[in-house]
Amino acid sequence: MTTGTAGYRIEDNEGQVVLSLLGPWSATGLGHVSRSLTEELGGRGVSRLDLSGLERFDTAGALALLQAAKVTTDASAWEANPQAGSIYRTVARLEDMTMPPPTRPPAVIRGFSKVGRGVYDFVTEMMGSFAFLGRLILASASALKHPKRIRWAAWVSQMERAGLDAIPIVAVTNFFIGAVVAFIGVDLLTQFGAGVFSVQLIGVAVFREFAVVITAVLLAGRSASSFAAEIGSMKMNQEVDAMQVMGVDPFQALVIPRLAALLIMLPLLTFVAMMGGLLGGILVSWSQLNLGPAFFFQRLLEDGYMAKHMMVGLVKAPVFALVVAAIGCRQGMAVAGDVESLGYRVTAAVVQAIFAIILLDAVFALIFIELGI
Repeated sequence: MTTGTAGYRIEDNEGQVVLSLLGPWSATGLGHVSRSLTEELGGRGVSRLDLSGLERFDTAGALALLQAAKVTTDASAWEANPQAGSIYRTVARLEDMTMPPPTRPPAVIRGFSKVGRGVYDFVTEMMGSFAFLGRLILASASALKHPKRIRWAAWVSQMERAGLDAIPIVAVTNFFIGAVVAFIGVDLLTQFGAGVFSVQLIGVAVFREFAVVITAVLLAGRSASSFAAEIGSMKMNQEVDAMQVMGVDPFQALVIPRLAALLIMLPLLTFVAMMGGLLGGILVSWSQLNLGPAFFFQRLLEDGYMAKHMMVGLVKAPVFALVVAAIGCRQGMAVAGDVESLGYRVTAAVVQAIFAIILLDAVFALIFIELGI
């Protein structure tokens, strides 16, 4: 046995196993003695203990001995060292009280459980959304009924942050979208000798779909996440509760200004996006087909139906604005008191807003097809 290290000696006298504990059975001297003792005993029980060579004994040593050997807790077995016996009995009692690890259910049950939790979360989210929608309608009606209570300064501030500050990214993104559409149209239609019709393709794609959808998606990532984070931080810091205590309606102070700002600014941003997309299409058509801006606009306006496509895009904008703002504020109001909840709600705001935009765009497409627009 190495000095300063726990050890043992096993004697087997006609089936009676005597276990001698040697050295310090403490946290600093155990090493791998428990594993080797388990292997040597091979499941045999200990009939008698020899504690004459035991130096120190603490809870770590008691746990190692308990896991390795079946030793009685009788006081007579520990008579040579009552203190060690008391420690061992305490650890054995605590080990008996420890609950076994829960058994993992089968994969099929876990799968059904996950589906059930998903359905429950979905229903809970839907109920919360309907409750938020009801409060939002009441707050909007109150704002229309009492216009003097409207916080115009908050409206203007949100319009600047959600609208004017987004003009560069909206214009640049749609410029490249228009250029990509033009490249595809020119390359495809030129093969059939109809390259000049790429002008109409660019106009329809930009006016009717890409400008409003790309702008709404950008605001979903930019403004919906911002709304959720701002309101969620106020919820975490109990500022929303403080507003209610002071008699201030959080919907009038926080939700309505953001909703109105997007409702006013998204159609304007959509128009900016249309101009940016057309500029990208004009440059590509000019460089690839040698069609100048004057000819481009002449082809665009000669049939008179481009105004209809522009109106289709602008009609979608307010609906998308309402959805993006409502989802962002709804998720912000649902934040609990921890940072994990804030991160989850901000992510949910962006994902739900983008999903709602794509879904509504498909619904609009079906409606306009049925109406022949």
